[in-house]
Amino acid sequence: MNIRVNRKLIIDSPLPALRQAPASDPRAQLAAQFIPAGSRVLDLSVDTALERALPHGCSYQSRDRVTCDGGHACDIAGGDFPTKAASQSDVVVMLGALEQVADVENLFTHLRFSKQDVVLSYRATDLGGDRIGCANHLSFYELARLFDHYGFRIQCTAPIGATEMLMRLTPTDRLAPVTSCSVAVVSCGEDDTFGNRLGVHMINGLLPGEAEVHHLNFRTLHEAREQYDLVVLGAGNSLFQPLLSGDVLDILKRGKASIGIFGTQHRELIPRPALDRVIERLDTWYARSEDDVLMYGRGRKNVVHLGDWLIDQFPLSQPSEDEPLQIGPETGVELPLDRIIKVIQSHRQVRSARLAPLLCALTSAELAAYDEASSTQQGDIASRCFRSLLIDIFGRSYPANEFFMVDREAVRRYKARVHRNVAQLGERIDSLLRNVAVAAA
Repeated sequence: MNIRVNRKLIIDSPLPALRQAPASDPRAQLAAQFIPAGSRVLDLSVDTALERALPHGCSYQSRDRVTCDGGHACDIAGGDFPTKAASQSDVVVMLGALEQVADVENLFTHLRFSKQDVVLSYRATDLGGDRIGCANHLSFYELARLFDHYGFRIQCTAPIGATEMLMRLTPTDRLAPVTSCSVAVVSCGEDDTFGNRLGVHMINGLLPGEAEVHHLNFRTLHEAREQYDLVVLGAGNSLFQPLLSGDVLDILKRGKASIGIFGTQHRELIPRPALDRVIERLDTWYARSEDDVLMYGRGRKNVVHLGDWLIDQFPLSQPSEDEPLQIGPETGVELPLDRIIKVIQSHRQVRSARLAPLLCALTSAELAAYDEASSTQQGDIASRCFRSLLIDIFGRSYPANEFFMVDREAVRRYKARVHRNVAQLGERIDSLLRNVAVAAA
């Protein structure tokens, strides 16, 4: 796709939907940048060009078009307030108006009950300048206390020249407090594989928006920080013998809380005591298969059968290509993820040497097969992860290298069950991070 950048965009592409204010009123132009399109604006300012500067879709009422409760024109400086008009607006604007109000507490009492955002300008005493004719004289500190007392918080600001500031205030109850948190995600697989890339997308989508995420793998554990609020071991992939080292326990100890999202493979090679120590260190292990739960989680209260959560990335689809698709064991994948999914799901027959592409194929293909990979350490030991997946979905396994009919209804049931489990996992992550924040406070 060719994309051409027009460096004279501002000159060559005027936006006729925007009503431009004259250059002589920069305060109105700046205030319009604080107002969303489609807003109902109540302007309590005097003699501004705001109406012409508003974005497309806004409705506008000026102070001389509204009346107070008694039906008379509102004298804002004298203590009047258009309660009905304010309650029916989205934004109340006061440019150069607050300085003219002697009883600012009365004004903000009305604004508090209107529960709308406020865009206002003010010449605080800290900025100096001519204040002749002003009915009040407030510093920035006094302004902040006033806003806080009446339930407002400054959402954003911008200077208007050297002696005036423009501010947008939002009711405090709309600005829920956000506590930052740090999360380490330790992937068990190769960074460039199809399954691992999807797993990273999955965990990124489950973590809260305020989380600072540090992605690691087993080659970069030395880059880990001293402490995290949460350590996530695995992104849905497999944990096996070479990865079960003391470094794993060390990274888990750095988290105030820790969970595991992984399965196992080449189980004959896994040192049971090492895996037991990892599981015991986790607040919860979300195991990929029932085989994992039965072999390593029996009797443990911190082990949950999640299922292969990557199926959440694959919509149920209908294939269109008759030509069989063969997916080899290569690790690197250069195509975009959505393109890979589309290609796999377009074939009626798919044979795969890797687990994640097979799972993708099961959501669309009519016939599927897998090539079982043996261990690089001991050639006669299979991974067993295909067998575990098939038993979870279909209640039985199928021989390697042989096509089998895909039971679409079984796939549908499995997908729905895993989707519910993933939602519960997200809730558990939120709960852990909230508890960590409360403990820290």
